[in-house]
Amino acid sequence: MSTHFTFTSSDNQVIHAWHWAPQQKAVACVQIAHGMAEHAQRYDDFARFLSSLGIAVFANDHRGHGQTAGSLEKRGYFAEHEGWNLVVDDMHQLNSIIKKEYTDCPIILLGHSMGSFLSRSYISKYSDTIAACILSGTASHSSLLLNAGLALAHIKSWFIGKRKPDHLLDSMSFGAFNKNILQPKTAFDWLSHDESIVQAYIADDYCGFICTTSFFIDLLSALKVINNLKSMQTIRKDLPIYLYSGKEDPVGNYGKGVSLAAEKFRKAGLKNVSVKLYEGGRHEMLNELNKNEVYQDVLNNILLNLSH
Repeated sequence: MSTHFTFTSSDNQVIHAWHWAPQQKAVACVQIAHGMAEHAQRYDDFARFLSSLGIAVFANDHRGHGQTAGSLEKRGYFAEHEGWNLVVDDMHQLNSIIKKEYTDCPIILLGHSMGSFLSRSYISKYSDTIAACILSGTASHSSLLLNAGLALAHIKSWFIGKRKPDHLLDSMSFGAFNKNILQPKTAFDWLSHDESIVQAYIADDYCGFICTTSFFIDLLSALKVINNLKSMQTIRKDLPIYLYSGKEDPVGNYGKGVSLAAEKFRKAGLKNVSVKLYEGGRHEMLNELNKNEVYQDVLNNILLNLSH
């Protein structure tokens, strides 16, 4: 069972979060950063698995997502200014809350998709606050494409404003994600082979929505920074980073982008970077048909970091 709570951000926003407490004394804590156009409660099954084994789990709904968004009209919008950095600061605040509740526990940060990008921003600022970082469904991006997308996002914001859902940028970001799937049944088949997961995602008003122009400016600007070697060099060199993804995940360019991200970390001087790519897996490996194997691999990685 999870406990719902809220905390107030540095700029007075109410952030909704959940805590899955283990029955026994916790051996570790996992802080989850969810992806774009989804929310923390989608990690309930995985969080219950970890908590049943003595690992406390925390996750918050990011701004513009889930209960933190507060209404359907506010979906996909972070803030008027510095939206991305505010979301990273919210994660840092949650980290401090975890530390107060579990004073002796190492904290492992697990970010999925957009959450992996947020986590990469986080570790470039706060790598001393966590014991390890796990990146699910991450990617590497070319600055040329990011600059082009950013220029378009700024032009769109001048014409339509920052708060409108941006169908063009959404289509440019996700429109081709089903291209390698033969006869896809939905626009979201690229998420998982598990049809029940895809259908639940489609049925959820707080999943799969179109984000605002402002959101895309925040995201693309952040991707430029996290893919920069200088940003990576601020991460402490002994931080263990584990990247995992499906080989059929279009977000990570079918494994290539994940391996490239790992290479960049190593180039920045990080000494403990490992990668696992799942044959046939799509974007959400925690929701794939072989999720039990993935759960176990993530658990093994957490336990490995505790033994060091």
